[in-house]
Amino acid sequence: MGRPQGFLERTQLVKVLITLLDHAMPGCAHVEYRLVGTGAALLHGVRLPAVDIDILVRKREGVDAFCLALSGLRCIDPPAWLEGAQQYYGNYEVEGVEVEFSTVEVDSPVDTIETFGLGPWKHSVPLPCGRYTVPTVRLELRLITELYRNRPDRYKPLLEHLRVTGCDTALIRRGMTAVGLPEALRDEVLCSLSQGQATHP
Repeated sequence: MGRPQGFLERTQLVKVLITLLDHAMPGCAHVEYRLVGTGAALLHGVRLPAVDIDILVRKREGVDAFCLALSGLRCIDPPAWLEGAQQYYGNYEVEGVEVEFSTVEVDSPVDTIETFGLGPWKHSVPLPCGRYTVPTVRLELRLITELYRNRPDRYKPLLEHLRVTGCDTALIRRGMTAVGLPEALRDEVLCSLSQGQATHP
């Protein structure tokens, strides 16, 4: 069964990222960023319903640098500070897909959250994307996000993928505790992962 119309396929995601990086590099090579959200899961090979691409950027100057590099493309939202979200945010259309660039300026000592604190900068992997590599948040953090949002249609495919490929169960355990998931759900997740073929320490 195919995906609902409007959702990205991995091949389309890769095409958009390559176009983005063709515009951005080498000028943005100094910018520290991470691919996050459902797009990150898709690049890892997990089929989740992604409709846009989220790029987390460490500093506001990095958002400005990306947006300047894409200035020849359609700007949906020019870079601006969003007080309520504590984000510096800009949005461009690349190959017909919205690509959102933002900081998330929330102080946190934990390293288990996907979009703020140390998590995305400490727990990421470089994934091949055409002639580029894209620093992409680890699936463990994406799983914690979807568990916290209580979206089984999204966390179950992530669980299955991690069960087969292996994962850092200690990181997942800490993350689930940090966001206050019910003990029964935590036990269910860890039990599911324990049935996998491999885990990382």
